[in-house]
Amino acid sequence: MRYVSAIAAMLLATGSASAQHELRFGHVGEPGSLFEASANHFVEVANEKLGDDYEVVAYGASQLGGDQELLQKLKLGQVMFALPSSVMSSVSPEFGVFEMPYIIQDRNHIQAVSDTMLDEVFNPAAEAQGYRILAFWENGFRQITNNVRPITVPEDLQGIKLRTPQGEWRLKMFQQYGANPTPMAFADVFTALQTGVIDGQENPYAQIASAKFQEVQEYLSITDHVYTPAFVLTAERTFSALPEEVQQALTEAAQETQAYVYETAEQLETDLLAVIEEAGVAVNEADKDAFVTASQPIYDDFAATVEGGEALVTQVRDLSGGATN
Repeated sequence: MRYVSAIAAMLLATGSASAQHELRFGHVGEPGSLFEASANHFVEVANEKLGDDYEVVAYGASQLGGDQELLQKLKLGQVMFALPSSVMSSVSPEFGVFEMPYIIQDRNHIQAVSDTMLDEVFNPAAEAQGYRILAFWENGFRQITNNVRPITVPEDLQGIKLRTPQGEWRLKMFQQYGANPTPMAFADVFTALQTGVIDGQENPYAQIASAKFQEVQEYLSITDHVYTPAFVLTAERTFSALPEEVQQALTEAAQETQAYVYETAEQLETDLLAVIEEAGVAVNEADKDAFVTASQPIYDDFAATVEGGEALVTQVRDLSGGATN
């Protein structure tokens, strides 16, 4: 109990002018990104519910650290919320299922996965590591940009030095495709592309455009190779130290924000592709069937190395027709 009280005191020591306790929400999204829009909407909804004693304040653009740092700061009680995505596969192997290429078909599908599996599978996995997920939000469908050539089939990635997030399955996937994947913090990617340290990267349109990668990339290939959720994550001990009514208000706000996130993400896909094209980036459609075929060894590896991996893949796939929205 003293541990919980100490963490809560550390986290809540800094208050704003209008509230006694500040609850910090750190994320890596740049201005104009889906992450920023999502976090800001959550702040608005949550603070309306919380009243005068508590206030959620968002800190984007890696101000409070990158994904790995934020995972640590959650445990230390230095932030209340983070918005990790691919890095969750390093927290618990169950999250690696979202790294399987083309496993998520659309937003109705991920909504069904969230509704069915958050409490059944993913929160137990997170809680075993000391975390709690309040809701699924979105990072999005990922595309490939680079300065070498258009990517139409996996063989076109041969030898391309491609930045990836931390997470073993993204590395394995691009190694299987023939690329040279290079894990790197998101905040470092623009400079690495600009200086030629890496040739390319892969991200959703919202991350590409908000980070201005179109200024330092020649080609964008529409692959949709992975859909990555974003998870509204908190530390179990820190969150449970809050008053119950505060916990309930924050959980409701995170879940209510989900619909806004999906609606905004869908609109950004259209708007931001146009922004990228207007910057002079050459855009092409990849042969997704070729990528699907090349991806089978990744599924085989996941089934062989993750306990219950094959059943997890089957469960996610079976929900592709079960969404209600």
